[in-house]
Amino acid sequence: MKLNFKFLQYFDLILFFCVVALVAFGVLFIYSSGINSEGMNVSTEYIKQIIWGGSGIILMLTLSLLDYRRFSRYVPQLFIGACAVLIITRLAGVKVNGARSWLGIGPFGIQPSEFTKIVFILFLAWYLDRTKKSSDQRKRFITSLGIMFIPMGLILSQPDLGTALVYFPIFLVMTFIAGIPIRYILFIFIGGMLTIVFTVLPIWESQIAHSSVVFIRVLTNFKLRLVLIFATGSIFVLSLFGMFFYRHNKYFYWISYAASIICGALILSYFAGKVLKDYQVMRLIVFIDPYADPRGAGWNIIQSKTAIGSGNLFGRGYLQGTQSHYRFLPEQSTDFIFSILSEELGFAGCMAVFALYFLIFMRTIFIIKNTANTFGLLIASGVLGMFVFHFLVNVGMVMGIMPITGIPLLFLSYGGSSLWTAMICVGLLMSVSSRKFGF
Repeated sequence: MKLNFKFLQYFDLILFFCVVALVAFGVLFIYSSGINSEGMNVSTEYIKQIIWGGSGIILMLTLSLLDYRRFSRYVPQLFIGACAVLIITRLAGVKVNGARSWLGIGPFGIQPSEFTKIVFILFLAWYLDRTKKSSDQRKRFITSLGIMFIPMGLILSQPDLGTALVYFPIFLVMTFIAGIPIRYILFIFIGGMLTIVFTVLPIWESQIAHSSVVFIRVLTNFKLRLVLIFATGSIFVLSLFGMFFYRHNKYFYWISYAASIICGALILSYFAGKVLKDYQVMRLIVFIDPYADPRGAGWNIIQSKTAIGSGNLFGRGYLQGTQSHYRFLPEQSTDFIFSILSEELGFAGCMAVFALYFLIFMRTIFIIKNTANTFGLLIASGVLGMFVFHFLVNVGMVMGIMPITGIPLLFLSYGGSSLWTAMICVGLLMSVSSRKFGF
């Protein structure tokens, strides 16, 4: 693939600076997470992160030199290859934290589901770009759904719920930017939210409220749920007949729309309740009430909130944190890296990190607004969806306002696969940004 260095005069220094600064923050606090209560460093994770960060910068700069438009000819093959690797991972991968999501030999390994995010963004952008003049938006939307469900389903089978969830906001943002009618996007979004609510309510009733609620009884009693599914399903079918006989009556359309969402959410939430693992159920319970199991599943959230709260305005000082050094925080270099940063740098340090992420988001939005090429526009939109979701979910998780999902904080959390994925995405953003000038 031919390199074009003329674009260097348009190199996005803001993006580059923000990414390098966040990676540097990550290395500093991964180092801090390895300090024990005696002040001794008992981990070499920070060294690996420096290597991954340095090589990630090389990947990022290399991608920024390449013309992203040339990737379109290879995207279908990349997608098929990525899905094949996910199947291999499911069958022969290394099991870590209950999920068979790693491929590797000895201490060296990669998480294919992380890199598949990039391929998914490229392939969905390729498809939506090719069909942008299509008059059949319903077919376009359903096909896009299928593109999402293939890798998402393979990742869920590992099972890795946290990584699989990331594909959902990427899909929503890209289809919205691609001009898919908002009613189709809301259908999936509202349906997904209702499925989550219908799944959580019975758990809340039995584990938190410890009392029977009339409405929730419909969800806990199989026969009552079946009656409600039959009723909403019948309304859906009857409204379809109404649409057929009264083609210009939109009331029947919206009745079928609402009934199908409720019916689908009732069915999906039933199966979700059956397939949820015990630890996933406990994560939902402690999200609602961490003190329902303070010594078990609620321990992570309680200790994380303690660490964040003890940071006050300017923090305890670098390497002076107690929650991490006394090992109160599990997975502290990955999922809870922000808790360590908050304790040691306080509110001021958090605001500095937030500002860096905000600049990345705003630069990405700027690229989206100023890119004429649809393929590049959609790539940038997918990257934005991924970055924002990772940020909101991880920060919300450590603050106790989101369930624990195991989603890393990009650029800061320890891990080569997630760091490389994020930096490759930034390289694509830089390539899109520079080539809006025609290079």
